[in-house]
Amino acid sequence: MSAVNKEFKSGFVSVIGRPNVGKSTLVNSMIGQKVAIMSDKPQTTRNKILCVLTTDDAQVLFIDTPGIHKPKHKLGEYMVRTAEATLREVDVVLFVVDATMKKGPGEEYILERLAQINTPVILVVNKIDTVPKSAVLPIIEQYTKVREFAAVVPISALEKTNLTNLLEELKNYLEPGPQYYPTDMITDQPERLVIAEMIREKVLHNTREEIPHAIAVEVEEMTKRSNDDLYVRAVIYVERDSQKGIVIGAGGQLLKDIGRLAREDIQNLLGSKIYLDLWVKVKKDWRNREGILKSFGYE
Repeated sequence: MSAVNKEFKSGFVSVIGRPNVGKSTLVNSMIGQKVAIMSDKPQTTRNKILCVLTTDDAQVLFIDTPGIHKPKHKLGEYMVRTAEATLREVDVVLFVVDATMKKGPGEEYILERLAQINTPVILVVNKIDTVPKSAVLPIIEQYTKVREFAAVVPISALEKTNLTNLLEELKNYLEPGPQYYPTDMITDQPERLVIAEMIREKVLHNTREEIPHAIAVEVEEMTKRSNDDLYVRAVIYVERDSQKGIVIGAGGQLLKDIGRLAREDIQNLLGSKIYLDLWVKVKKDWRNREGILKSFGYE
């Protein structure tokens, strides 16, 4: 860890918003590499994920949080607690809203929570590439008439529009501090967890509506082989036998597709060849069973 440099700033930034507003896309675009998984299915992110951005003059530690929503099971309760707990632990909050969606009960709930903290909050209006320019100011006014924000930054996380301005605004609210992590480090997540999440992302992309939230992935073994290839055995857990059949697919084809796509992402991240061995197992109603939730890392 380097000594504190008066010119160098560092701090923690919580990225919050209701599900599916583009929080993980924003974090990945800021970091410049895929760390948090992305999907058009709500509640994709389940744990808070620390992603590290290091520049010449700052280290920004982004905490990508689960979308704040009304929970329907114990896993959902865990996700909302995780997201809300970060609000008091950080130096800056990025409140991300979707330019294509009207301000609703989800945003009102988050605004109520934000009213209870003294942390600087930057309003980030995402997906401006999908609406007319004339629509952006009225969207901003919906929020600024409710509360004062430290800054307001319209962006497109997907197109990487205005992210430089967002980073500069963030730095305004960071204090001089140390570089907590090495320059080349982009996340504090263990490799096993990142790999499990990348597999889960491919399941989300390739299965029907009833499947995504019933999915958990656990990496059971990671072994370096003599030729430096990495053997990874992972289990995809579902809640019902019928879901197992859907994930495997006719003749095992869907599971093969999931494995192929996940392997490509994992190889890009780790820079080595991967042999990915995927299995599908049933754990009945695991989202409501505290012992199983803890075993999957949802403490």
